[in-house]
Amino acid sequence: MLHDHPSHDILLDTAIAAGKEAGALLRTYASSGFRIEYKNPINLVTDADRAAEQCVIDHIRARFPTHRFLAEERGRIEEAPSPYLWVIDPLDGTTNFAHGYPTYCVSIGLEYEGRCILGVIVDPSRDELFTAIEHRGARLNGHPIHVSKTATLDSSLLVTGFAYDIRDTPRNNLDHFARFALKAQGLRRTGSAALDLCYVAAGRFDGFWEVQLNPWDMAAGSVIVKEAGGRLTDFSGKDLSIYGQELVASNGQIHEAMLQVLKQDAPGT
Repeated sequence: MLHDHPSHDILLDTAIAAGKEAGALLRTYASSGFRIEYKNPINLVTDADRAAEQCVIDHIRARFPTHRFLAEERGRIEEAPSPYLWVIDPLDGTTNFAHGYPTYCVSIGLEYEGRCILGVIVDPSRDELFTAIEHRGARLNGHPIHVSKTATLDSSLLVTGFAYDIRDTPRNNLDHFARFALKAQGLRRTGSAALDLCYVAAGRFDGFWEVQLNPWDMAAGSVIVKEAGGRLTDFSGKDLSIYGQELVASNGQIHEAMLQVLKQDAPGT
């Protein structure tokens, strides 16, 4: 059987090639047109999502036929037992993509025996490739990146996002957003959790928090942040699990201050 225990370099090269191929496919759809379907009034999917997902799976499976997959559109795919699980978001930022707003990416993470060991995120609009392998640092287009050195919350630029069920769930992040708006130097909302994590890793943002996330939102980006020197937890300060639904990622220096804000009661209560 081919590559039962491939080297990290082979795994990374495969993920990069798959991500770039899917990114090129997304660019083609963006220029030539695509179909939109609605999962609910504000949660949509396009044929570009499905095509990019199949592209990534086919590319990786051709190299590693026994590996398992967890993908946003198709869910779990397990042909055989394997310690390797690829966690894929083929188009993170679908709403942006559908509106022609060029902030979206292909996100490919890899778990080995339940531990995230590799992350590849391709931003086809900016030709940016974020990569990381555990214990080997994080890179942007091949160059090392590191989190920022911002030391205080009031000097920080933060980013967050909102879940697709924001209209229905009481846990909609609006209370946290209001509190951070009064504490930070600035807040942003890009619409792509995977890119938000990359931007924390690259020092463009100082911190990121969000609720109602899925494993494919966090798998690749969490490795990139960690390898860039950042810190990742849930809202209580426990080590991050990509199978939880909440995430705090930061440069480390402002992390405790962010956790304190998240632990406060909602405004007006």
